[in-house]
Amino acid sequence: MTAAAGGPFRSRKNVRRVAAAPTHAGLNWHPLLRGWQAAQDLTMTSDRRNDFDVTNTVQVSSTAAVKAAVHELCRATWPDAELDPLARAFDFFDRLFAGKVPGFSGVDTVYHDRQHTLDITLALARLMAGYDLQHIPERQLGAERAIVGLIVGLFHDVGYLRRAEDGAEFRHGAELTRVHVSRGARFLEEYLPTIGLAAWVPIAREIVHFTGYEVPFADIAVADPLDEKLGHLIGTADMIGQMADRCYLEKCRDRLYPEFVVGGMALPIAANGGRTIRYASGLDLLRQTPEFVTETRATRLDGHFAGAYHYLEILFEGRNPYMEAIDRNLEYLRQILRSENWRLLRRNPPVFAALADPMATLRAYMVRYLHRAFVDGPAGAPRAGRSTSRT
Repeated sequence: MTAAAGGPFRSRKNVRRVAAAPTHAGLNWHPLLRGWQAAQDLTMTSDRRNDFDVTNTVQVSSTAAVKAAVHELCRATWPDAELDPLARAFDFFDRLFAGKVPGFSGVDTVYHDRQHTLDITLALARLMAGYDLQHIPERQLGAERAIVGLIVGLFHDVGYLRRAEDGAEFRHGAELTRVHVSRGARFLEEYLPTIGLAAWVPIAREIVHFTGYEVPFADIAVADPLDEKLGHLIGTADMIGQMADRCYLEKCRDRLYPEFVVGGMALPIAANGGRTIRYASGLDLLRQTPEFVTETRATRLDGHFAGAYHYLEILFEGRNPYMEAIDRNLEYLRQILRSENWRLLRRNPPVFAALADPMATLRAYMVRYLHRAFVDGPAGAPRAGRSTSRT
């Protein structure tokens, strides 16, 4: 990132533009605005808890807490919304990721754990509410489309969960990194009809790809501009939610890097047997993170997704707590990169996965991958994919 200290997301011009947008009846009592007014002083300090959202008011490691927050937001924004399918989806998500649904293993990925998904789902609810509050009825997403979007967000990373039919081909969810979005699309095809949303399958299986790198955006087949906008909001939530995590830097170093190794992303093996070292270590991944965020903003957030993150600002009195949190993370990383004092990254938040010791399990698979790649030779390691995804 080449922007001056303070980061590229803090734009007074954009804040004025969104703050001046037409207001929605009842916005002053909107539950999200109330929560922000009560928490903004605390949010700007180091007192934000590791498993809480950017406002420090919702515990995003708790399915029940996020479900309650999202339901309250939905009731305020779409009073006539039928919330039963969403409630059932939250309950199923909780059992699925815990490993309590027959035919599926629970979540074993440590970066893409339960907290990651719930954090993104809450961010998505806020983005969609902000969008509809700023548009006339004919251009709004509407209640049913919003509920479908939330369910897509809730299951956008379900493809990391191994199925019983996978057998011994995949032994850890991180091995599915390069295909997890397509697997998630298949899951949505199967799941949506069970909660009365079969008509949305053709849309859901397409727009989930706005969270990944497996399908070029130009090839995502949706005809209705509102469905495309929904996909942009889902993709935006996926990016800003994770980068605004209070422990984003530590999680990249300690959790995302091992997932990338096991998934054949950090040290891929080419078809001709040649090795490419994309990320030599967790620290190397962090050194490349400023460039990654800059590229993500230019091509995705401000490019393909057309600055959709600005829809949040009407809900937060013209401010954007997600972008402010990203700024703080990157400014802190720049300080570390200048000093090379990696001991400043000392947070070690819990992992919310289905295994008793998911970190030890992932590290063991990482060691096995490295042994296959550098001792056994290319035949023993997964081959390279094109993706540079961090989602």
